[in-house]
Amino acid sequence: MKVEFHPLAAKELGDATVFYEGKARGLGDDFLNEVDHLLGVLQTHPDLGRRASGPVRTIPTRRFPYTLIYRTLGDRLFVLAVAHQRRRPTYWSGRERTT
Repeated sequence: MKVEFHPLAAKELGDATVFYEGKARGLGDDFLNEVDHLLGVLQTHPDLGRRASGPVRTIPTRRFPYTLIYRTLGDRLFVLAVAHQRRRPTYWSGRERTT
């Protein structure tokens, strides 16, 4: 299964990585590694996340306060958002129409 990011989700991932790297050297890489690991698990088990609405699912990271919002589209795992868990819930909902 191929992983693709909505452009705004890719920006969120990059912004969070830069933020964590600014907090402590190597922490940004730790964040990226955790997201990468989670995406690897989802490629094998795409239904693992909790259903949010319709085909959209969510799965939290373990160490960081972020949730991956995603859906499957054929053989693609499409990440709609890399959402901070304490900011504007469902702000990403309009993105599912642009996949």
